[in-house]
Amino acid sequence: MWITPEEVLLANALWVSERANPYFILQRRKGHGRGGGITGLLVGTLDVVLDSSARVAPYRILHQTGESQIFWNIACGSSRKEITEHWEWLETNLLQTLSIFDNDDDITTFVKGKIQGIIAEENKSGKAQEDEDPGKFREAELKMRKLFGMPEEEKLVNYYPCSYWKGRVPRQGWIYLSVNHLCFYSFLLGKEVSLVVQWTDVTQLDKNATLVFPESIRVSTRDTEHFFSMFLNINETFKLMEQLANIAMRQLLDNESFAADRSLPKPCKTLKNVSALKRDLDARAKNERYRALFRLTQDERLDGHTDCTLWTPFAKMHVVGQMFVSNNYICFASREEDLCQLIIPLREVTIVEKADSSSVLPSPLSISTKNKMTFLFANLKDRDFLVQRISDFLQRTPDRPCALSTQSHNSFLHICHCFQENPSPSTPPSLPPSPPVLGLGEMPQNQHYSPSLPTAKKGLLQIYQQDVPEELGPKVTREKMKEESWNIHFFEFGRGVCMYRTSKTRELVLNGIPESLRGELWLLFSGAQNEMATHPGYYASLVEQAIGKYTLATEEIERDLHRSMPEHHAFQNEMGIAALRRVLTAYAYRNPNIGYCQAMNIVTSVLLLYCTEEEAFWLLVALCERMLPDYYNTRVVGALVDQGVFEELTRECLPLLYEHMQDLGVISTISLSWFLTLFLSVMPFDSAVLLVDCFFYEGIKVIFQVALAVLHANMDQLLSCSDEGEAMTILGRYLDNVVNKLTVSPPIPHLHALLTSGINPPPEIDVFELIKASYEKFGSLRADVIEQMRFKQRLKVIQSLEDTAKRSVVRAIMTESAFTIEELEELCYWGASSTAAERHDPSLPYLEQYHIDCGQFVQLFSALAPWSCGLHTNTLSSRLFRLLDQNKDSLINFKEFVTGLSGMYHGDMTEKLKLLYKLHLPPGMFTVIKSLLTWPRKECNKEKPKDYKYYLRMWAKEKEPKKESIKDLPRMNQEQFIEMCKTLYNMFSEDPMEQELYHGIATVASLLLCIGEVGKKFTNNGSKKTEAQLPSAVDTLQPEREDSSGEGGSGQSLVSKALAEAQLETPPPTAAGSDEEAKDDTSVSSYSVVSAGSLQCEDIADDTVLIGCMSGDTVDRRQGSAPDADWSITFEQVLASFLTESSLVDYFEKKHDIQSKITACKSLRAVERQTSTSSDHDFSLNTH
Repeated sequence: MWITPEEVLLANALWVSERANPYFILQRRKGHGRGGGITGLLVGTLDVVLDSSARVAPYRILHQTGESQIFWNIACGSSRKEITEHWEWLETNLLQTLSIFDNDDDITTFVKGKIQGIIAEENKSGKAQEDEDPGKFREAELKMRKLFGMPEEEKLVNYYPCSYWKGRVPRQGWIYLSVNHLCFYSFLLGKEVSLVVQWTDVTQLDKNATLVFPESIRVSTRDTEHFFSMFLNINETFKLMEQLANIAMRQLLDNESFAADRSLPKPCKTLKNVSALKRDLDARAKNERYRALFRLTQDERLDGHTDCTLWTPFAKMHVVGQMFVSNNYICFASREEDLCQLIIPLREVTIVEKADSSSVLPSPLSISTKNKMTFLFANLKDRDFLVQRISDFLQRTPDRPCALSTQSHNSFLHICHCFQENPSPSTPPSLPPSPPVLGLGEMPQNQHYSPSLPTAKKGLLQIYQQDVPEELGPKVTREKMKEESWNIHFFEFGRGVCMYRTSKTRELVLNGIPESLRGELWLLFSGAQNEMATHPGYYASLVEQAIGKYTLATEEIERDLHRSMPEHHAFQNEMGIAALRRVLTAYAYRNPNIGYCQAMNIVTSVLLLYCTEEEAFWLLVALCERMLPDYYNTRVVGALVDQGVFEELTRECLPLLYEHMQDLGVISTISLSWFLTLFLSVMPFDSAVLLVDCFFYEGIKVIFQVALAVLHANMDQLLSCSDEGEAMTILGRYLDNVVNKLTVSPPIPHLHALLTSGINPPPEIDVFELIKASYEKFGSLRADVIEQMRFKQRLKVIQSLEDTAKRSVVRAIMTESAFTIEELEELCYWGASSTAAERHDPSLPYLEQYHIDCGQFVQLFSALAPWSCGLHTNTLSSRLFRLLDQNKDSLINFKEFVTGLSGMYHGDMTEKLKLLYKLHLPPGMFTVIKSLLTWPRKECNKEKPKDYKYYLRMWAKEKEPKKESIKDLPRMNQEQFIEMCKTLYNMFSEDPMEQELYHGIATVASLLLCIGEVGKKFTNNGSKKTEAQLPSAVDTLQPEREDSSGEGGSGQSLVSKALAEAQLETPPPTAAGSDEEAKDDTSVSSYSVVSAGSLQCEDIADDTVLIGCMSGDTVDRRQGSAPDADWSITFEQVLASFLTESSLVDYFEKKHDIQSKITACKSLRAVERQTSTSSDHDFSLNTH
């Protein structure tokens, strides 16, 4: 490629000149190409260690003038062909022009300008993404593609120098991290080391330091471990590897391919060796941390952050921290944890004012909101730029006022509000398109949800509130005191989304939120209030669309409605059940990837007790999509991940108990129900709801803390347990007796009350004491540490689920296949790299979870099938794919895939011939006549509706095992017979017994031709009547078929002609059917000894009548026409004919070993990697 001219002082150092003229020199790098010796080895090693561009571009062109010792590098190339094209262009277009110049400096200036002009022209037509990447990085990406055979779609993210430990010897080289692969390359003194690992194969990533591997990174796959060390920046490398592995796991989980963010702002300055993808991933990581810190929606994008101070009026002091600005929010977090946190939605902002700076208060910025609160920030760097960015976001914010003015004379930004009564904000990308919002007064005819419903205005507890008994008077007084404490807090710290959140807020939450404020504060702390405020009417319209639609999710919802807190009086009537149905159905409609999962009903029931329907819906959104990610999908991956985290925490915090519990297998049993329902199903309601209070404020860490505290409180009893049942009983009784002595609600019977029955019930445990103990003993847990542990467990869990699914597939077809278990497990990994959503659906039965399309099947057939047909292989595999695709969805599952291979590998001669025979009949070969014949009948025949008994009988017949008899196979016509003969000739072309097989198939073909002609004589009289009755569609088809055969044909038969062409490696005649695949039917045989005339010599009797040797008007009628429509043979005739030739019998009775094919594929993949792209993964064999 042309490169920006670079000055070169020593032209011949490590380079060899191959061509030269007065102005240019073409050079080759020493050690590349022919020979090189020790010098070439040293140069190659130097290039790898120093990351020289000569490793990827071993050719270059230099410009030189006159006696000058300064050279200019103007072009480089990875191949001789590429550099030769550049050289010829220079000689053709520049040599004559340069000879006109008198001054050497003018020549150099002209050449440099010309090259730069060419580069500028290429950049105009090039991709914008490439322009963002620095030149050095593009060289590294080219190097990666050349070294590892990667396609252009595989994008390099970054590369680092490091050492790869192969045995006890470190190999210094470069590690390349792309979207889908981890690659390493080293070349030291002639020894080459190359490694490629798919991120989807990674089961564990660790950064550790040992005596053997100092400060190293361990990459574990299913069957091996790789160690990398001696990084210049190991932390940066490890974080990037974590991100890429996490993206790969997300692809396996969500079936979504990686898509680069094209809307990232361009950097102010070009960063050396940093790609646009690396900036994209860095921005994603920052966005995720930002959203997790402030509980924001998935579409929120951090624009930037800066150090500053915030004036806290309640503490009368400036708090040091950071301001974060995104497209919809201004947030603040103190440097000291829990000191102060603030979230200001831009929809609430009214004034942004730049006050005068002073030595006490430098660069202050005041922000005022609708609720009359003012926030004062100071010590802001580049305050003017910050105000401009806030102004830009305010103009784009939904619900923004219609007037925006900046008054420069007093340095403040004022926003005048002109709100509409019913604003319709835009839907963020993370949500499905919002249904149309109904205007005021509009009511749909069949309305299922209305703002006038009781549950649309109040929570169920308020609706069914009973009179408080007199004995609960002191508790009511304490509840009132709690409410007063919160009112005082609201007065000092603000109320609503702009409230200051401090350690005082957490203390109030831990003491229990009053029932009257619970719904409001849950919405606030979870971030659901922001989503609800920006999507008015969304829930109501969603309910109208969802109710009445029957899906698997709605069926499960109906089944579980009456199991949701049946002991609570609010769900013992239709009002509570109907509200629960609407919320669950609306969410299942909004998020079909999750739909409905058991345990969602229990959590939603609790939400409805304290919130309106719409509030409960948005809280459920926050839970399922942000606070408990992947908990409620079809495989409860999130809960399994947190179960692994809990086991790891138990090992660290309670090591003795962990070992004993692992022996009993208790941890995995108990923790799943604890996490899925947030203790609501295992603890009395009044106690568990206090944990939900803490959860909405603190997040998942509270659940881990309480779970550890429960184990710690029962440690002695658990250590003395001898089996799992005893341990479960101890923990069940303990949790059932965790009580809330301050509740003002009437007692609710608990499902686990039976566990406490006995003479001596266990003592009661105060829930407040349990929460306090969890903070005292395990309060050091940090959210970022939990996220790190979640990442490690996610790798294990998802890989384990993938392996389990594949083992289940193997078990499901093990009894129906002749392959061994080991062979099936090897074959099963053909679907491991699938990412397309329609190809992998975990909710389907195991056999239907993995599919491949025709293109991928052709690749696998070529690699694994024992029938090699040369260039004809693709055609044969396409026919087999159509034969296996029984439901005609252009995809086949694993069972169908194995069925096709099993017949070729383990079938007897009859089975193999039957498969070959069927491949040349519909649907293997397309047919038009059949569809034209059957279509009019379907149109004309109007049958009476069948009753249910008829369909039951049909269903019973479908369930009966069907064994196909050879007599059930349809007859084969002449056109199909021609195609089968061509396939056989191609199959035999690479066999050691090629000549014997060709002679055998010639004899069999001649015999079958005779049989077909004889059979035609017996049916000739009846065929005339049949032809007269054919539909008009067939009559119109016949001239086309005759024309397609071409004009001026010889008297040679179509069969003989086709076989001759198969022998001579010529393209098939167009008369061989209208099948589009006939274009690809070519033979690879160049050793055939059977000529076209041999079909009519000694192998055929004198009285045999062949198409090619017909006499009289028969020849004239058949000359240049389509194959004989009356000619046909049966499978029994084909089988009997093949049995007459021992060479053909030996060929089809020969057993083949698929394991050798798989081993060969693995070896080929190790040398010449068949990579998958970021958008469409290749279903090649996976080297698990």
